[in-house]
Amino acid sequence: MIIDLPSTTTSQVNTKLVHLREQGGATALGRVLTLVIVTDDGTKTEDAIDAANDASREHPCRVIVLARGARKAAARLDAQIRVGGDAGASEVVVLRLYGALADEGASCVIPLLLPDAPVVAWWPFEAPARPADDPIGRLAQRRITDAAAERNPIKALEVRQKNYTEGDSDLAWTRLTLWRAVLAAALDLPPYEKITDATVTGEGDSPSTDLLAGWLAARLRIPVRRTKAVNGQGIVSVVLERKSGSVELVRPDGKVGTLTQPGQPARRVALQRREVRDCLAEELRRLDPDEPFEETLKGLGKIVRGRTPVKTPTKPPATSDESPVVSAADAEATLARKSAAADEQPPAKKNSTPAKKPRAASSTRSTARAGKGGKS
Repeated sequence: MIIDLPSTTTSQVNTKLVHLREQGGATALGRVLTLVIVTDDGTKTEDAIDAANDASREHPCRVIVLARGARKAAARLDAQIRVGGDAGASEVVVLRLYGALADEGASCVIPLLLPDAPVVAWWPFEAPARPADDPIGRLAQRRITDAAAERNPIKALEVRQKNYTEGDSDLAWTRLTLWRAVLAAALDLPPYEKITDATVTGEGDSPSTDLLAGWLAARLRIPVRRTKAVNGQGIVSVVLERKSGSVELVRPDGKVGTLTQPGQPARRVALQRREVRDCLAEELRRLDPDEPFEETLKGLGKIVRGRTPVKTPTKPPATSDESPVVSAADAEATLARKSAAADEQPPAKKNSTPAKKPRAASSTRSTARAGKGGKS
């Protein structure tokens, strides 16, 4: 059920909510938190509401949507209340703010907050540089952003790192849960060897790829190489080098990954790219500060950006059309080796019989035959 309240006030909205609760009875109670969605009014607003409705089936809550409209219009508040099948397991209050009222979202939210319930603020698209200093962010225990949804995801991630405050989180970090679980499980198996090198490959503008590299750098305490993938979406592969061989987790199609380890058969694991509703539901499961996320942001400074080095032979083989290029140093080394080989060869044996002796023996035999002939 959807109820529109054009040109209204927060007092009238609150009164209508109480009336709907009385009509619905106990089914309208049991909210565990208040989720405040801050966005600009537009077509993407409904996408954020749908994601919140899906997440509310796991976390029944009151969803307050601050949809900021045109600031040049007259100051006006248009409200919409959604309950029942149009609101999942929550009650949704959409506040469309126009004119000067668009910058006064906090004053419109406070009268609608659930009493004695935690508040979570979510910026599904563009977020302030420091969410903790935003008027809405000051009301919330947890502040959720999404660097991947901003115009410059990598720049947005750098801003998050610089302005991090306890209680901040990002959906780009939540998208790594499956990757972190698979890699941690792979390293729990023998041999328990130290990781000497790590490489993470993904799209150039994927903040999740950077966060995965930062997480590995923070946990393994080694510099991690971050390379750009030629094909694929999001995170494409992770390679962990150790003495017995490399551990490789590759996901070329964005759906199924392949885990390869020395001495074990290759295993296929489900690594489908997570939807926003799944990430939001996971974020609402905990309202305390996310310490691993804070450590990961600190580990971003250990990332080494660049391409994976390609091993090439020292002397490439020459083709039939051209002779190999040999430097002066190589030529001298070759001559030195030939000279040393010549010195090491054993001397040739001298022939004890003179060279002319066979001819002398031949003449002697001829004389003998001549003598015999005379006697006969």
